[in-house]
Amino acid sequence: MNNSDPRLFVDDFYPEGFYHVITIRSPVSGGRLLRVETPKMPAAYTLITASDIPGTNRLEYLPVPVLADEKISYIGEPVALLAGPDISKLTEYAEAVTVHVADAGIIPDTNASIIPDTNAGIVQTEETQDSDKDSPGGTSRRIEKGTLKNVLKKPNTIIEGTYKTGIQEHWYSDPHGAAAFYENETLIVFTSTQWPFHVKRSIASLINIKPEFVAVRPAWTGIHLDGKLWYPSLVACHAALAASIVNKAVKLSLTRDEDFLYSPKRNAGEVVIKSALNKKGELVGNSIQIKNFAGSCEIFGEETLDRFCLGSLGSYILEPVEIDAKTVLEPIPPQGPFAGFGLSQGFFAIERHVSQIADTLNIDPLEWRQRNILLKNNNTPMEIPIKEHIAFDHLLETAASMSDYHRKWASYELLRKHRRQHPGEEKHEPFRGIGVSLAYQGSGFINLPPEKNFTSVELTLDKDSILEIRTSMVSTNNDCTSLWKNTAAEILSLAPASVKVTLNNTELVPDSGPSSLSRNITVLTKLIERSCLAIRKQRFRDPLPITVKKVYTPLKTKGWNNKLIDQNALNHLSWAAAVVEVEIDPIEYIPKVRGIWTAVDGGKILSEQRAKLSLKTAVIQALGWAAWEELSYKDGRLPPDSSSCYAIPTVRDVPPIAIDFLWNDSVIPRGIGELPFNTIPAAYAQALTQAADCPFNTLPVTAERVWQALSSKEKKEEES
Repeated sequence: MNNSDPRLFVDDFYPEGFYHVITIRSPVSGGRLLRVETPKMPAAYTLITASDIPGTNRLEYLPVPVLADEKISYIGEPVALLAGPDISKLTEYAEAVTVHVADAGIIPDTNASIIPDTNAGIVQTEETQDSDKDSPGGTSRRIEKGTLKNVLKKPNTIIEGTYKTGIQEHWYSDPHGAAAFYENETLIVFTSTQWPFHVKRSIASLINIKPEFVAVRPAWTGIHLDGKLWYPSLVACHAALAASIVNKAVKLSLTRDEDFLYSPKRNAGEVVIKSALNKKGELVGNSIQIKNFAGSCEIFGEETLDRFCLGSLGSYILEPVEIDAKTVLEPIPPQGPFAGFGLSQGFFAIERHVSQIADTLNIDPLEWRQRNILLKNNNTPMEIPIKEHIAFDHLLETAASMSDYHRKWASYELLRKHRRQHPGEEKHEPFRGIGVSLAYQGSGFINLPPEKNFTSVELTLDKDSILEIRTSMVSTNNDCTSLWKNTAAEILSLAPASVKVTLNNTELVPDSGPSSLSRNITVLTKLIERSCLAIRKQRFRDPLPITVKKVYTPLKTKGWNNKLIDQNALNHLSWAAAVVEVEIDPIEYIPKVRGIWTAVDGGKILSEQRAKLSLKTAVIQALGWAAWEELSYKDGRLPPDSSSCYAIPTVRDVPPIAIDFLWNDSVIPRGIGELPFNTIPAAYAQALTQAADCPFNTLPVTAERVWQALSSKEKKEEES
């Protein structure tokens, strides 16, 4: 087996003579960890706790302990590891482990706390008087643009809405896992990660060795939706720690249930928006309150909250506006990041809100958007000027033309008004509705995170005119590598076949940072261009081989509240307009999506076929979040049968999807994968709102919620 093949999953690795590792997890949501006890075990079986960690018990940059030392933060938090040669015996011993906790938090039902193969163990609690039960607060933001004064009062018309978004499970092909073993003095770690050097540095710090003695070889990630950005570092640290202590090759693979219950989910959100309209129906002031539910600690806390704020302002001129945003911490596993990074939750809120404003004014929601859109030379909400022409009208009208939006909206609106005027009339035809939304996507991190110093690429042109591009970026397909090869070949006048890309081994490549937020196609492409230009200058005066290394430098600027941000993340935005049409069965009240249409401005499109495939996949996943994927924590945990009961779109549920691009080959390629998450949910909820004549402001809008809303409405009509 070729262990360097990036298409292999972690479960495909079977190191010779390896030991299995099982995670012992907290069965309670809080308290003070006193000790972990095992039954009598043979010498080949080893319990590993935080006291066995020789280095730093924390992931690099993140407030996440590798193993709980004293404080327990959530049900399922790793408190110990159990390593041994026989998985059946290991499971038996793990189920007999006793976790002693003082001042325990929520203790779920005993049967519910022990899931097959998750090995939560048995909890023994003790009461003490000196525990600190205060929960720390999260990140907050107060943003003011202009002044509201008495705007949000009469005689102005006040439109208010509360918009809630639920969590969402990541879609990936295999559960998290890691394999670790030594080759000479180097610790080799296989894991499915988007951020190999974060794994490398976290392990080096954990077991107190130099980073050059840790080699991370990324396994195949598949479609991950940023679910493999940081959590693989935790699992890899567990495997590496076990390998260093038992001095054996080890393998840790989470079960599907274990992964589902304790891995991060999309952050839930709640956004309350109040808008004031004058007598002409013009916006004269807005107040926005945001809650970002992060779990037990914040992962990319400032980044996520800033994106919540950005998304909640949408693509419109909303001044004056005041935003109060905060992150809420809860005793559940750390949440996020997820495709959209907070933008999706914010865009859902503002897109639903402006549709509600249009409904109040009795005008077409698409027309309202056209009247209030940002224009060239306006500033984005973070004070970054829009320097490029953005074809908002073209996007909206393209999506409208593809879907026959204008005719359908007018027809469905007449039918809605007719049903209002004749509430008792027998209904035979399906209720139909259509919704529209508009959103953008940036490229890269807004905040200046620690990995800003570790974003680099290295190129070497050898004596045979073979160019090697070395980067640690992890790609789920060949689009980026093809782009890099073609870009380099064009600049250096080489055949594409003479360019090779090395990207799957931290021993051979420089640190390029996390593969997230479209950095592969934007940041790395720019660095490769600069490197090729440098080689072109040197190649005719310096002997071959020539090696050039370029490091990404954030473009620092002051955003809101004079906060330093990276302007590059908002300089080149991609945009999309989406239309969703639905119908609801008039008898059973079952909703059905009739079609989805989206128009996209993503800069230069390298492969129309691959771009459409990527977008269609994201559309289905976004629709799943909007319509099916209902999931919530109760008493600190997900229901034990969550993974088997979790509803996702099936082949039968996928509606016709049409995608069109605004071709713009004069600009660089831009990220497009998050656009469906920023547009589809709001358009779907608005379509259902028109069809049912009931507001739907909470995701997911499941068939059950539609039935409840219409049944309640029907009952009220009968009573009146």
